Amino acid sequence: MSRRRIVDWDGVATAAIHGVLTARALDELGVPRQTVYYRASLGGPWKRLLPGVIMLSSGTPTVEQRDDAALRYAGTGAMITGLAACRLHGMTRLPGTDEVHVLIPEARKRASKGFVEVERTTRLPSPAVLRGFRVAPLVRALLDAARRLPTLDQVRALLAEAVQRNLVTAEALVAEAKAGSRRGVARCRVVLEEMGANVHSPAESWAYRLTEDSGLPEMQWNVRLLDPDGKLLGVPDGWIDEVGLAWQIDSREYHLRPTEYENTVYRHTLMTAAGVIVVHTLPKRLRSDRAAVLDELRRSYQVAKERPRPPVTAVPRTPQRR
Repeated sequence: MSRRRIVDWDGVATAAIHGVLTARALDELGVPRQTVYYRASLGGPWKRLLPGVIMLSSGTPTVEQRDDAALRYAGTGAMITGLAACRLHGMTRLPGTDEVHVLIPEARKRASKGFVEVERTTRLPSPAVLRGFRVAPLVRALLDAARRLPTLDQVRALLAEAVQRNLVTAEALVAEAKAGSRRGVARCRVVLEEMGANVHSPAESWAYRLTEDSGLPEMQWNVRLLDPDGKLLGVPDGWIDEVGLAWQIDSREYHLRPTEYENTVYRHTLMTAAGVIVVHTLPKRLRSDRAAVLDELRRSYQVAKERPRPPVTAVPRTPQRR
């Protein structure tokens, strides 16, 4: 007569921090395989999230449970990257997805399954531990995410948030793009070129592309304008220095917080009072009414040429290094 196995339920509770364990771990803690199978069957109190990975409850898994399950499924040395890692690093303006992208060593054989995208790599970085999860460095996570996004504007928005908040530098992103996978890198290079010109939002990118062949003098982007006393007047999106013409792309959507938009409106007033000619453009017109926007810029430039240049100084903004 076989002896009944004693289940270490306290050990199960301790090991399953997020209520997720592998079937192997449950077995090692004394839970019989038939018990796991029964409880994780359709209508049972547990749920099979991935092959060999069990959620010790029913219903819809939380974000943390999906992250936990993905790492347990991927195995030793795995780490979260992509959009899931960006979220764990504290980024907020992210496309919605249930997918968890994980990196594993090249030698490991593990296929993508369910909500888990598995990527084998010879460039496995040193992970950070965030909220208890092994996570790729943000620069790597951003490029891994950007390479899989379907549109250029999504790539722009993703990288813009990270750079605007000084979470990473454009230089670090360029270095990672050169060193990393070639898959999907073309869109990343377009955005990184724009960032090299100090362009840091989708709307600014549309404006940057619009003026490339406009015949206007070179536009500088996101410079700091100072009055003769060194007081900050504003940071216009675009700036033609020789005539003192500022270009503002007016939209709450592309400012991270309402307070930043309010500050932009205040700075508009200061620039105008200092003699700067400010052209205002709604982002949607950069896509739907390009010819009219260019005409307005050119006419404003001619007006600016006919009056004395205001005594303001334009200082390029230098990104913080991390």
